[in-house]
Amino acid sequence: MVAAMDDRRTVPVWVKRAIVGFWVGGLLTFYAVGVIRALGTLIVVLIVSVFVAFALEPAVNAMARRGIRRGFGTAIAFLVVAVAAAGFSALVGTALASETTYLIDKAPGYIDDIEGWLDDTFGIEVEFDTLKDEFLAGGGAQDLASRFADDVVNAGATVVSLLFHLFTVALFTFYLVAEGPKLRQMVSSRLSERRAAIVTEIWDLAMQKTGGYMYSRTILALISAFVHWVAFVLIDVPSPVALAIWVGVISQFIPAIGAYIAGVLPVLVALLHEPRAGLFVLIVIVAYQQLENYFLSPRVTAHTMEIHVALAFGSVIAGTALMGIVGAFLALPVAATAQAFITSWLDQRTGPDGSADAGPADTEPAGNESAAGEPAEA
Repeated sequence: MVAAMDDRRTVPVWVKRAIVGFWVGGLLTFYAVGVIRALGTLIVVLIVSVFVAFALEPAVNAMARRGIRRGFGTAIAFLVVAVAAAGFSALVGTALASETTYLIDKAPGYIDDIEGWLDDTFGIEVEFDTLKDEFLAGGGAQDLASRFADDVVNAGATVVSLLFHLFTVALFTFYLVAEGPKLRQMVSSRLSERRAAIVTEIWDLAMQKTGGYMYSRTILALISAFVHWVAFVLIDVPSPVALAIWVGVISQFIPAIGAYIAGVLPVLVALLHEPRAGLFVLIVIVAYQQLENYFLSPRVTAHTMEIHVALAFGSVIAGTALMGIVGAFLALPVAATAQAFITSWLDQRTGPDGSADAGPADTEPAGNESAAGEPAEA
């Protein structure tokens, strides 16, 4: 009787194993989360490198088909991208420097106009000369200047970190593009034939959709830059070329809010020179955005990267929540690749017309199903 009671009190072996498995799994999960957080920057760099490689590989493949070695073709693609980025930075930087100088030169006149407007409209007398006394005697303005100086130092450190990350992305991207076929062959050789086919299909779809995304965005950016350049010249906005390129690039390569960010700079520049010109610039930007959304973009992306509007918007929100601006930029090609792969998989399972594929077992008479079991009823 005592032995029977001991048997009832003994914990089953499977319960012990479940408890051990729970704690081991929890510890491994905790450790894995810590590793992912520690390597978060490297993981983001690798993800960005993979998609930049997908965007550049079609051009390198085209050069390879013409007899250019992949390493040299990759270097050419990198050079073109670097020259384009440097030219964009130089044009926009020159325009910003010019407008900043103009604003500094005109600032005393603006301050006098504000003082006169406040006095005439509201009867408020404001002496902005007291701000200079605060800097000399010390106070809130001086503290603000000190904090601004600290922010400048922090911004310099951020720029150095950004340059390092860009160099790391470029290094990984160069390897992925130059050794793309070898890397794909190495991965496929370690998988079964079925899984290798799936990996190859996903790889090709990702390269096709990412390259198509970059191609369509580039086409739309060129059209946008040209239209805005013509409009800015007619409105007589300073630095029309730089501002037009700014609008074209930023509006196309920053999803969802890029058009609004791009429009701020030319509107402010135009307002500094002529308030009426700023209004005209705003009208042009809004009108062109509607033209692009409903006429240009559907026709360009229909041949490069078809993706439902709701899916595109949701993917941008999800990408931003996961990885910030990098996730927002990568969201559309990732969503397009996933959509294309799922569509291809469903077509293989159900057929392009949506009807289920009829396998051999489905075409046999119903009575044959009982051959291995009980006889079919008469």
